[in-house]
Amino acid sequence: MWPLVEIPPDWVLPNAAMVNWVFPNNTHIHWTLMVVIYPYITGLVAGAFVVSSLYHVFHVQTFERISNFALIATLCFGCFAAVPLLFHLGQPQRALEIYFTPHLTSAMSIFGYVYGSYMLLLMVEVWLTYREYFTEQANRATGIPRFLWTMLTLGVTKYTPDSARIDYRITTFLAAVGIPLAFLLHGYVGFVFGSVKANVWWATPLQPLIFLLSAISSGIAMLLLLYTFIHWRSGRPYDFAMIRWLMSFLWLAFILDITIELLEVVYVRYEHGHHWSLIGPLLSGPLFYSYIIGQMFVCSLIPILIGGYIVLTRVGGKILLYLANISCLLVVLQVLLMRFNVVIGGQMISGSERGLVPFHFDWFGKEGVLTAMVLLSMPFVLYLIISRLIPIFSDTGIAHQNSSG
Repeated sequence: MWPLVEIPPDWVLPNAAMVNWVFPNNTHIHWTLMVVIYPYITGLVAGAFVVSSLYHVFHVQTFERISNFALIATLCFGCFAAVPLLFHLGQPQRALEIYFTPHLTSAMSIFGYVYGSYMLLLMVEVWLTYREYFTEQANRATGIPRFLWTMLTLGVTKYTPDSARIDYRITTFLAAVGIPLAFLLHGYVGFVFGSVKANVWWATPLQPLIFLLSAISSGIAMLLLLYTFIHWRSGRPYDFAMIRWLMSFLWLAFILDITIELLEVVYVRYEHGHHWSLIGPLLSGPLFYSYIIGQMFVCSLIPILIGGYIVLTRVGGKILLYLANISCLLVVLQVLLMRFNVVIGGQMISGSERGLVPFHFDWFGKEGVLTAMVLLSMPFVLYLIISRLIPIFSDTGIAHQNSSG
């Protein structure tokens, strides 16, 4: 009988009624810039620690001069890795309850234990690495400085060759244990996003691997940028052989990272199923400039070409330095864009699966752009303070360079 009934025009839905339609309670993006820079900083932690471990564990002698620099940089980034989450929380004063009320089936709860264990390991490794220097300063200083240096030595002001050998073996062991811990610290972030089955932009088993490879790439790139800036400011000579080796590792890690990122999107595009009906409009719409142009073309293609030129040719001197820094700067920006596109882009897909939620930058709020810039700068401020207290690039009083085990 229905075909014989005339439907009033007011009952007919407009042609675009179900296009770009979102649920009324899904009109805002809740995980904003703080959740973007949180995995970014943890990625720098993992990547910088890998460079440090290449010498301390795998004995790659080329990285001997920057091994302790990478270790201190890891500590500086690690100290602020969880701070963005505190800004994001509605009640940050309850953050420590994650340790007192364990919930072992929650991936987010496990982060507290992994992060706490890793930071404890990192601080012990740094302390053992510089224990000889602390002892020398405690024996040389007088008054209040002597008291402070003695506190850092825990009251032990004698340092012998046997002490150096023991410290070396312990730090090597800690560095070896720290590698899987660092990978777990950052891989868990990818696991959290990849396990959200309801979000087609996040739900992929490749997410932890993508986060890990991008973390290694960004950590290496950031270290090289810091190394160049510090040596430029202090007038120290550059180690071009080390820069070339570092660029080789960066090029390899970045190629693997981009390959897997592209495979994820190409697979969904080739399958052309329901997922692509949501991801396609997302990439061609609000994420076109940040993902297609910024992340994939400008900040991915150019570093790969520059890195290939550096690795496959005999370029050296200032040209090597300039090209390496351009490549590293683009890699750092690429990983930051990747974090933005994953975190923000995934939330743009409405729960209705029929529309996209807009995102607007907040410049001066608690989770705004200004707050994000301040938090991103804090690890560098901490590094500046630490570099005034201990010799980071000097071999004096550092147990790793004085003992061969």
